Amino acid sequence: MEKIDPDFPLFVLALVVVERPDYAERIIPALSRLKLRYWIHEGINLHSRDIRKAIGAYSFLQNPKVRPIFMSEVSDFMTEMPFTLFLTCIRKQAHADRYGPNALSPYNIALEFTMERVLHFLQSSGATELPIVAESRGKKEDADLERVFFRILSQGTGYHGADQFKRLTCPLVFRSKKDNIAGVQIADLCAYPCARHVLNRPNPAYGIVKGHLYNHGGVSGWKVFP
Repeated sequence: MEKIDPDFPLFVLALVVVERPDYAERIIPALSRLKLRYWIHEGINLHSRDIRKAIGAYSFLQNPKVRPIFMSEVSDFMTEMPFTLFLTCIRKQAHADRYGPNALSPYNIALEFTMERVLHFLQSSGATELPIVAESRGKKEDADLERVFFRILSQGTGYHGADQFKRLTCPLVFRSKKDNIAGVQIADLCAYPCARHVLNRPNPAYGIVKGHLYNHGGVSGWKVFP
């Protein structure tokens, strides 16, 4: 919150939920096949920023003949894969303007909004277990987020009581980007198109991502605040 980029004054938290058999039998193999069509190994991380800028392992995308083919294959992968998306976007400047020095961490607020919607999803599905893998952002940041996460599970939120969250079993682990977690990469690819949509900067990938957003019983997995 100390430094807000005027060109991109947003914080976006994307969470994808996948059935474990689908993850093991469809998503991981399909992602590996996609990568092996372009690299000699599957250890490359699908990272939205690097893809857009065609840098690092994606420098080959500077070739105008190759780029549209690759982007089409990524789009097909994202369209076909079975996952449910929950996405919270915090307008950082508007948040700072409204709450001033009392403005809470965008990550913490986004996590609370997201978990409220995930709770509805689990209750609607008759499920109580959801292991969560979060991308590590540093020891301090991870510790702060972990504290907020378990506070939500033990104390609830302003809209959902502790009794509802205490029924859930949600082990939380943090993994580095270099660990090449498929679900984390899918979440990363979902975040940017949604951010562009909030900023009124059209992005063709938003149409694909939108189709995965949770929407059930009048509850949407999409939240923009404030």
